Amino acid sequence: MFALCAAVAYGVTDFTAGIASRRLSAGPVTAVLQALGLLTVGVGVLILPGVGPRVTALGFGALSGVGSTVGSLSLYRGMTTGRMAIVATLSAVLTAVLPVVFGFVLGEQLASLAVAGIVISLPAIALVSWQPRANGLTPTSSGAGYGLLSGAGFALLFIALDRAGTRSGAWPLVPGQAVALLTVLPFARPGTLRRPLVTPRIAILIVVTGVISAGANLLFLGATGHGELAIVAVLSAMYPAITVVMARLLLHEKTTRQQSLGLLIAALAVVLVTLG
Repeated sequence: MFALCAAVAYGVTDFTAGIASRRLSAGPVTAVLQALGLLTVGVGVLILPGVGPRVTALGFGALSGVGSTVGSLSLYRGMTTGRMAIVATLSAVLTAVLPVVFGFVLGEQLASLAVAGIVISLPAIALVSWQPRANGLTPTSSGAGYGLLSGAGFALLFIALDRAGTRSGAWPLVPGQAVALLTVLPFARPGTLRRPLVTPRIAILIVVTGVISAGANLLFLGATGHGELAIVAVLSAMYPAITVVMARLLLHEKTTRQQSLGLLIAALAVVLVTLG
């Protein structure tokens, strides 16, 4: 349940951050989100202090911040310069696959139903993330490199939070958010603003997104304390399904046959992993 709630939070964040980025460019939006996330996890530490800050947990937490920044900026940049279909698909699948491989290397044992759910979830994530191919783009502008880099970044975020553990409560998220904020600041220059005017509605949207984003990381951290990384990472990587559904309901964007099939397969994968 923690992992599924994390997927919902990640999916909502991607949707709302995308809406905000239509008025501001990705750099400033990401920087504000990380700053708000830092304030949110500060409150989280007061609620979930655990045994207190430990060097190992803080170190892995800082590493998760690097993954968060690399993943977010690469994803936004790739969607701007290349084919959204290729970028989103490679990012989502790699985010799920790398933690699974890492978990297997560590010797995690999974039930047969859970393994089946993980296997069918990968094409489900790819189908849900896939968008109709855009015209007029050359092979060199596909954005595949950004997609791979984004997936590697988000996978690092997942793995690092898993290694940080839950004994220190929410403390690992503090250096993670701080590192993410510091590394994204060079991309948040005032000159990168597309439209300097920020309406109250956009400001509220960004604040809510920042809080949800930090909450998503907190949920994922909690999930790793109760389950195997391979299962938690795959369930959390279902977030594109939430983004697609929100776009369909709120923006009236059409859902392709591939995406509808992916949503059905994703639902089956969740059932199998849960029963396993």
